[in-house]
Amino acid sequence: MRIVLAPLEGVMDHTVRELLTGLGGYDLCITEFLRVSNHQLLPPRTFYQLAPELENSGLTPCGTPVRLQLLGSQPDTLAINAQRAIELGSHGIDLNLGCPAKTVNKSKGGAVLLKEPQLIADAVAEMRKVVPRDKTLSVKIRLGWDDPNCVHEIVDAIVSAGADELTIHARTKEDGYKAEAIKWHYIAQVKQRLAKEGKALSIIANGEIWNAADAIKCREVSHCDDLMIGRGALATPNLAAVVAGISDKMSWHSVVEMMLNYRKVQVIGSKGHHYSSRVKQWLSQMRQSYPEAEELFTPIRRIKSSDEMQVAIEQYLEASITNRVEAWQSSLEP
Repeated sequence: MRIVLAPLEGVMDHTVRELLTGLGGYDLCITEFLRVSNHQLLPPRTFYQLAPELENSGLTPCGTPVRLQLLGSQPDTLAINAQRAIELGSHGIDLNLGCPAKTVNKSKGGAVLLKEPQLIADAVAEMRKVVPRDKTLSVKIRLGWDDPNCVHEIVDAIVSAGADELTIHARTKEDGYKAEAIKWHYIAQVKQRLAKEGKALSIIANGEIWNAADAIKCREVSHCDDLMIGRGALATPNLAAVVAGISDKMSWHSVVEMMLNYRKVQVIGSKGHHYSSRVKQWLSQMRQSYPEAEELFTPIRRIKSSDEMQVAIEQYLEASITNRVEAWQSSLEP
């Protein structure tokens, strides 16, 4: 079983990919989406900005392959940009048909294409013409726009057009990210139907995998080939290694040290000014896995300066070691 790091837009940039894959367990990363439109072939620098790993044979610093994801609705535009990504060193191409963001859907990208299976088939077919058979062409979808039963027609369009892999986020677009709306059993239905028809397609399950128990249950219910982890990777940074049986869950102390190390990675990547917002973003997810995240999040939630954030976390780390967290919290109160 492979474990894939999900392409969370606005979160999983190359600095986060470097940090998380360095903790072990990931077999593949999918980038955030690269939007393509207006029949335009994007310049190489745009691809390198999204995925600097392309300058390292398409690998993260620890050697995890990176696959570039495209978002768009024009088959010819998707194809020419897919070809360029492959030429620049991407380990395959992924097509985003699952993004639920309103701004993306209004411009005819992401999940809105789930309403048009024929357009999906046309897009995948054009990309297949330029993506060599020894390179993986994958597609990421949701179960449908508002009806999960539409997944079968959508999958048929993708299979008939020649895709190699399919990631299914087991909710509809209208389901959003509601935990109770997860429908892993629909993935099993897809697998069973394709097997009966003699069609081969590797399927990756995505959605609501927060711990090792979730991963086991997802595989049992969905009958998937592989797993993709998204928000769970933010809640427990070494979740892939835990699911793979490589290591135990990181201690809270190690997580805080990791957040400090992340500042160094961001500065090198010229994104140091995003550090404070990224820390708060992570901590909001980490509260699901680490009760201690709340005691750190609450006092620092108003900090905007990255330098101030780094100092506050360093002081918190020292306070937690000396059992003086309450004094540290009081020092940050307005």
